[in-house]
Amino acid sequence: MTGHLQDIRTFLASYRAAHPDDVLTVRDEISAEQDTTAVIWELASQGRHPLLVFDNVAGLDFAGLGVPVVTNIFGSRERIARMIGATVSTLHAAYQKCSHAAVAPREVASGPITEIVETKDIDLATLPMLKHFATDRCAYITNGAVIAEGPDARRDPATGRSVAQNEKSAGGNVSYHRAMIRSNNELATSLHSRGHLWRLLEMAKANGKPMAVAMVIGAHPLFMLAASARLGFLEDERNVAGGLMGQPLEVVRTPKYGIRVPAYAEFVLEGVIDPEQKSDEGPFGEFTGYSSNRSTNNVLRVETIMRRKAPILVDVAGGNSAEHLNLGRVPREAEMVEKLRDRFPSVTAVHYPSSGTHFHAYVAVKQMRPGEARQIMVGLLGWDPYLKTVIAVDEDVDVTRDDEVLWALATHFQPHRDIVVIDGLPGNALDPSASGIGTTSRMGLDATRGPGFEGVRATISDEAAARARTLLSRVVK
Repeated sequence: MTGHLQDIRTFLASYRAAHPDDVLTVRDEISAEQDTTAVIWELASQGRHPLLVFDNVAGLDFAGLGVPVVTNIFGSRERIARMIGATVSTLHAAYQKCSHAAVAPREVASGPITEIVETKDIDLATLPMLKHFATDRCAYITNGAVIAEGPDARRDPATGRSVAQNEKSAGGNVSYHRAMIRSNNELATSLHSRGHLWRLLEMAKANGKPMAVAMVIGAHPLFMLAASARLGFLEDERNVAGGLMGQPLEVVRTPKYGIRVPAYAEFVLEGVIDPEQKSDEGPFGEFTGYSSNRSTNNVLRVETIMRRKAPILVDVAGGNSAEHLNLGRVPREAEMVEKLRDRFPSVTAVHYPSSGTHFHAYVAVKQMRPGEARQIMVGLLGWDPYLKTVIAVDEDVDVTRDDEVLWALATHFQPHRDIVVIDGLPGNALDPSASGIGTTSRMGLDATRGPGFEGVRATISDEAAARARTLLSRVVK
């Protein structure tokens, strides 16, 4: 087939051809007011998480053109694994292997994102946007990957554009931030994770200058996955995108500040965040499943709109949807599995359940000595700032199933001896149970059998299980 491998349209066409049962196209007219979210929730209640394409969203257009919506791309772990040539069972290792093969972007002169470049009379009201929940303040950008170049990217004094002396070492940051329209040329956004973009903004504030950024709305799914990567400061997520793709991410420079953005993106908004300017923002349905108005209340002043002639809207389902959780969770899980197994070879599996949003993790352990499960739990709680609860189980417990983990907790755990609690640690700002300043306590629950445990697990032989499968295969439904 024809098409560029870094184009989301090429991805959609090839994925639909390879896995037609995993793509659902809705051609009936729907509303831009919550309907995409409602469809995702209804499908999830049936245990279904297909990639969704909505061809006809009422009122959603751009320059007189209807704008199709693509969403729920990351709603399935199996689909994420397929993107990088893996299976669900090998997803973590495959992701880390690709991530470690990071490669610097390759700059090109132009791409589809440069088809239309607007620098005058900016009107954000023309952007196609969806309202996701009844409790949301308004329509929101949920797929805004904000790029900022690092301070070691040299700038041309005549143009203010960054000119990296070494593209890979120049560094930068890519991270997701929700955004709503504040005025014709301003977005209200939040940097509530207070991660590396916040750190760059504080550096800009110390220098008395605004911070130049570019918000990418819609790009290849592997760029989107890379934008969720957990890296060191100025270890650029664009390099990880190249590792996931197996080739350098092709980028173009934004016209005013020279920020390197994907050449095959759908929309790019270029502008500045002034550290001193604030605006009300929220509430918005967050990954906790609660509507949150906790925000850093920042303002992004848009000076350039770059877009395709006939763009599509790539949306990320908000709230505690499988997509929202998987997009942030898979890179985190992969990193934690690698860290734990490097330090603790007895770790056999790690899983962050959807039921726990980003706050719970299950770890399966083949203990080599008493107390090792506790050490592993403390390590995981220390490494991942989002986690509040870790449950350790034995290797024969399937950590991908809540019912198995809860069974282990019910039959192996004694509260007076098997609980570890640490108080007063920094937590996630969106946790509604955390303190006003974001501190939280953390807990480890040791649901392993431990030394001296008496009990033999009831099992069914492989032969009996095989006979049952054969029998049931002949049953006419």
